[in-house]
Amino acid sequence: MSNRLKYEDSPYLQQHAENPVDWYPWCDEAFEKAKKENKPIFLSIGYSSCHWCHVMEHEVFENEEIAEYLNKHFVSIKVDREERPDIDKHFQSVHQLLNQRPGGWPASIFLTPDLKPFFAGTYIPPVRKYNMMGFLELIEVIHKKWSSEPETIVKNADEIQRFLQPKDGPVKATPLDLTIIDRTIDKTKDSYDPVYGGFSKAPKFPHSSTINLLLDIYQLTENDEVLNMAINTLKNMAKGGIYDLIDGGFCRYSTDDFWLVPHFEKMTYDNGLLSESYLRAYRVTGDPLFLHIAEDIIMFMKDKMMQDNLFYSASDADTEGEEGKYFVYSYDEVKNALKQNGFDEPEVKEILNALSITPEGNFEGKNIVRNEKLENYEWWTKVRRILKLIRASRTYPFIDKKVITSWNAMMIKSLFMASEINERYLRNAKQSLQALLDLMFKDNTLYHSVLIGKTPTIEAFLEDYAYLCDTLLQAYQTTMDKSYLATAQKIAEQAIDRFYESGKWYFSKGEFPTEADLSDSSYPSSAAIMTNALLTLGALLDSRYREIAYRSMEYSSIKIVKYPVWHAAFVKAVIRYLKEDIVIKSTPSNLNELKSSINDLQFPYILLKSDENHNYLVCNQQSCFANATSSEELLQTLKSIFQK
Repeated sequence: MSNRLKYEDSPYLQQHAENPVDWYPWCDEAFEKAKKENKPIFLSIGYSSCHWCHVMEHEVFENEEIAEYLNKHFVSIKVDREERPDIDKHFQSVHQLLNQRPGGWPASIFLTPDLKPFFAGTYIPPVRKYNMMGFLELIEVIHKKWSSEPETIVKNADEIQRFLQPKDGPVKATPLDLTIIDRTIDKTKDSYDPVYGGFSKAPKFPHSSTINLLLDIYQLTENDEVLNMAINTLKNMAKGGIYDLIDGGFCRYSTDDFWLVPHFEKMTYDNGLLSESYLRAYRVTGDPLFLHIAEDIIMFMKDKMMQDNLFYSASDADTEGEEGKYFVYSYDEVKNALKQNGFDEPEVKEILNALSITPEGNFEGKNIVRNEKLENYEWWTKVRRILKLIRASRTYPFIDKKVITSWNAMMIKSLFMASEINERYLRNAKQSLQALLDLMFKDNTLYHSVLIGKTPTIEAFLEDYAYLCDTLLQAYQTTMDKSYLATAQKIAEQAIDRFYESGKWYFSKGEFPTEADLSDSSYPSSAAIMTNALLTLGALLDSRYREIAYRSMEYSSIKIVKYPVWHAAFVKAVIRYLKEDIVIKSTPSNLNELKSSINDLQFPYILLKSDENHNYLVCNQQSCFANATSSEELLQTLKSIFQK
């Protein structure tokens, strides 16, 4: 029998619509029921491609005994964190406060009828295991306590609520100077894995913002050790595992140190950000491997994750209840398929060995395809086609067809960047950006997420403003179309008006006012992305934006300087501010001819601005200090400046 989630658009909520749990979406009806019947609220937060969310659904929410107890004594609410990141951020902070460690998904929160949290966990098994209390045992304890001593729970909840009140920001800033470059290098070395790359022990996340920052610092310092940390990480990730050698695209993270075994969900934000990192690495090094990986990501996203020029949010890790089933191969099926397609015995042996396919397997008796040597084998194109055909007979993982503004913006930015290397991506980039604006920016209001074909209703959060502004500015740099710059300025003004207060950025200011994260997590801090966008607008349009950017960095300066690896996107903003962007002004045709040459210059912060002047004018924040009549003269002038 269906519950109320059957009326929701969210694919994640739809996954739970047939649970015996009497789920409500986040709504007044649920809150009123809890108050009227004086029942605590059980809040479960997750997303459609989350493996442990599926496990908890199967073990707990499909359990008739547990559902019956929940339905009798609690009001149960289900939230899609991708639809409502503001709710998720608020309750993740609850988990951090109560458990003194980060949370995750599924998030399992218990609240009083007036929405004050008193217990927070993540995955909870149905019965006691992993040294964890079982879910049924837990709700029995909570119900007994609520029935006999509700005042104790309310008192604890009130105390928690006081700790959750927004705090005043740092009362004293720390100086921001260029010593942050050496500090960042030293701190990054401390966390860097010199063998397999990456900046943590398992589980390993891609940390694209750290990679991008290292590429910036290399261009400024020509420190080969810095460059190696970035490219070694990118190369190790490209060997296969977290990166899908067959369909293309990256999974969310690796469960081991050497990027082999991922959780197999693929998120649009990872693929947007990593295609940018590989494109940047190609520009810096000229290594065609990096361009190949970036284009492979784009191919995957267009092939599997696009509709009407927009990108879906995620694809699942599980198929038919089994994690990775779609992605992995048995030794025999690959061996037999190769033989059937004309490879002889020595060739089959060579191919299986090169792709790490063995009888014992490297993942639960099966094989994740891996190219350990990153060789460009002459047989690879044919073998890849064979491996794709094997997958074609399988059920493709569930795709969440939600469109999220910030995540689409990340992917579209990479399309514009790719078009500067290969013009064939430019049409795709323009079409996707226009489709996103048409769908999500209506009547001067920006929205956060919606299913294609539906009307958006959830208004945008800071991340949507920040990443869309960033992408519009990239679109302007790529095309010199002033309409992109004008729209970026409009988006930035709205963000300042809605989310900015005296150096502090809020992620949301609606039902749950939450401060924006300063550190980079699943993707770079929205406050840092906005700050970088304001630096660009400050250089191109009005120094007022640069002043707001500086106050944003100053407000967060203690954390940025103390923990630069965690705040890579903010560190980039600090270095940009101190080094100052170089702005080259000329006609659009002149600037378009200049782009490939500019990429060869060892300075990462060069901006272009369309102008009527047929010469080339070079400016920084204080003045325009050089003039050139030809691109050759300009490049010589710039080289002499950067060599000083």
